[in-house]
Amino acid sequence: MKKQSTRLHGVFTALVTPMKGDGEIHHNKLASLVDHQISQGIHGLIPLGSTGEFYALSPTEREQVLKTTLDAAAGRVPVIAGANAGSTREVIGFARQAEQLGCSGVMLAPPYYSLPTPEELFTHFSAVDAAIGIPIMLYNYPGRTGVDMSPEFIARLATLQNIRYVKESTGEMQRMTTLMRLCGDRLGVFCGCDSIALESLMIGAIGWVGGIANVLPHSHAMLYELAVANKDFVKARMLFFDILPTLELIEGGGKYTQWVKAACGLMGHPCGAPRPPLAAATKEECAQLRHALRQCAEGQRKK
Repeated sequence: MKKQSTRLHGVFTALVTPMKGDGEIHHNKLASLVDHQISQGIHGLIPLGSTGEFYALSPTEREQVLKTTLDAAAGRVPVIAGANAGSTREVIGFARQAEQLGCSGVMLAPPYYSLPTPEELFTHFSAVDAAIGIPIMLYNYPGRTGVDMSPEFIARLATLQNIRYVKESTGEMQRMTTLMRLCGDRLGVFCGCDSIALESLMIGAIGWVGGIANVLPHSHAMLYELAVANKDFVKARMLFFDILPTLELIEGGGKYTQWVKAACGLMGHPCGAPRPPLAAATKEECAQLRHALRQCAEGQRKK
């Protein structure tokens, strides 16, 4: 069956899950964060990704996060639910729940820890694909899952009816170009590595999924507009160089979720600490983040 034309595009924020001091989810702050993201020009939202600490939330909490996000978004932008879990049965359950609640799609990485073979993984995704009727965004991040989906394997998955997008997070530009060459219009490719976002958009990525968009949503959205909508590569490069030190610091620091949450607080949107085993950023780390964010702000003021 012929695939529908690409619909999703732009910058999708991999939302953090705000927490109270006692570690419980702060739904009011989540709703406020959603509204802030949309007001700053973000094109879509992805709750319950790795930045959203899905692995540390109970099934009931995951459902509550989706409901809060959907209610706050109120149809203004698409909401793509992270529906990852360790077994096919669980993934199908979370994916069906997302569809029933009104999500525009689901984002799926390979099941973690079990390390399925390619044939086992194809069977897994085929089962999920057959169980739902909304688009699937694959999430290739072997550094997190321990399973690397090659461009050739992803192209095979793209023959399934609902697999319409991929978030490619290896950080290898060759992967991006190979995916585009192999899949053409069948699969929309999103950049999932913050430090190569500009290059990815310039060669044809239809969007960027980023956790640091929680911190700098306007800059993320503006980069997309400059690079894709306006084709103003000179201004896009200037903006990207302004935010790149922050992107590289957080992406390369080994504490992505911890630092994203800390940086949200520094930007006036406190989201609390992550749940254990992760810990809040230290004072020294916050000082590094503050310096990078200050450089970004100064660069913008000079223009």
